[in-house]
Amino acid sequence: MHKHFRKIAKISLILVYLVIIAGAFVRMTGSGMGCPDWPKCFGYYIPPTEESALTWDAGKEFKKGQLIIFEKSLKSAKSDFTTAESYNEKNWENYTKHDYAIFNVWHTWIEYINRLLGALAGLATLILAVISFSYWKKSKRITLLSWFVVFGMGFQAWLGATVVYSLLAPYRITLHMLMALVIVAVLFYLIYYTSTLRVTNSGNRKLAVLFSVALVFTLIQVVLGTQVREFVDLQSDIYGSQAKNQWLANPTLQFYIHRSFSAVVLALNLYIIFLIAKLKVGFRKIKWVIYLLVLEIISGIAMYYIDFPFGSQTLHLVVAALLFGVQFYLLLEALKWTKSPKTL
Repeated sequence: MHKHFRKIAKISLILVYLVIIAGAFVRMTGSGMGCPDWPKCFGYYIPPTEESALTWDAGKEFKKGQLIIFEKSLKSAKSDFTTAESYNEKNWENYTKHDYAIFNVWHTWIEYINRLLGALAGLATLILAVISFSYWKKSKRITLLSWFVVFGMGFQAWLGATVVYSLLAPYRITLHMLMALVIVAVLFYLIYYTSTLRVTNSGNRKLAVLFSVALVFTLIQVVLGTQVREFVDLQSDIYGSQAKNQWLANPTLQFYIHRSFSAVVLALNLYIIFLIAKLKVGFRKIKWVIYLLVLEIISGIAMYYIDFPFGSQTLHLVVAALLFGVQFYLLLEALKWTKSPKTL
């Protein structure tokens, strides 16, 4: 079973990153309330494609929990029934989680795909956790961390529900993102650790410290970036999606810190590259850190100076998540370094 563990771990990692990409796309398109309930979507396992499915009409069949939009509010079917010639209030109850009652087919399906990817990622991590029992005698850490990922995915699902019920409260979206990074880190650790159970040389302490600092700096940037994004979301609500030039016309202090701190992050990673070259110790993945940092800076510049071109917000968030993952893996290599570490 050992040979399948790392393969499933990699699949799980890819799926988690796909969920991050989908989540970023959901936020960019404003599709977070495309499914106003959870875990179903308008009470359906497969959401409707036409608004007519969510309107009351005589002779229509409804299952318990399915939603309709009636007089600009959400109504939930109390039981399975077929509608009569006139609307009967006794068959329906008000949906009390929130008062959002809008159907947009694109938003609905974008959010639904996001949830579907989340379910696939959850299934993959569950399979990983079951397989991890084969490591129990050799390393209980692998089994425990694998199950931590499963519970982490469950927490993410619950958190996703609270995000919907809170009408996309900004701080919960930020927590949702940070928890995703925790799951990414644990999966990277499992992938690395299961490839280095053999005896290794001692780690490089100086590089480990520098990689740790670089990782913390990236997390600081992620938190600052989510705060800037929260401000942008508020501005887009005020000025509308067609006035993108106004979204950062009067930015907050967090924006200036976030923008200026990117230079510090870049300088630190350039120094790490210099040190690696000087010590001749490998760590070839460091080049991906620079590629991702450059892409992150370019996407940030595009958002500010070119008024948020399509996809720039999604790219900016996804690149940050990829950067975090690569930096964390480099930190693991520095903590337990070999002359020829196995690659992903």
